[in-house]
Amino acid sequence: MEVVEPAEIDRLNILGATLEGMRRALVSLRPAPAFAWVDGNRTPSNCPCPVEAVIKGDGHFAEIAAASILAKTTRDAIMVEWAARYPAYGFEEHFGYPTPLHLERLRQLGPCPLHRRSFAPVRNWIEPNQPCLIGLD
Repeated sequence: MEVVEPAEIDRLNILGATLEGMRRALVSLRPAPAFAWVDGNRTPSNCPCPVEAVIKGDGHFAEIAAASILAKTTRDAIMVEWAARYPAYGFEEHFGYPTPLHLERLRQLGPCPLHRRSFAPVRNWIEPNQPCLIGLD
């Protein structure tokens, strides 16, 4: 399992970070895979095997669906850990998604180290003269 940290997502953007996480996951597998399917319409570069993108792949292949479940449950577990560290944000309730609760806590408290600086509500909190882009991240 590979985890891409918020600062790396900020640096690469969401798509770039997703592709980099896929690439690192494939590189870390032992034995090395002979082939891989990934969910979406893009494939990571510099992989140790041929990779095929499958749009809505989690509905077509059990392997992609299983990987998606593992990614989501890992992310949720990480958010629960962060909730213990920063309890006022309610991460255990919204898991980092831009829910009304999350956005309200951001307005009240400002960002914590977990928040991506490229996430529009955080960026707007840091740079209040920018237009409001809440929910467009």
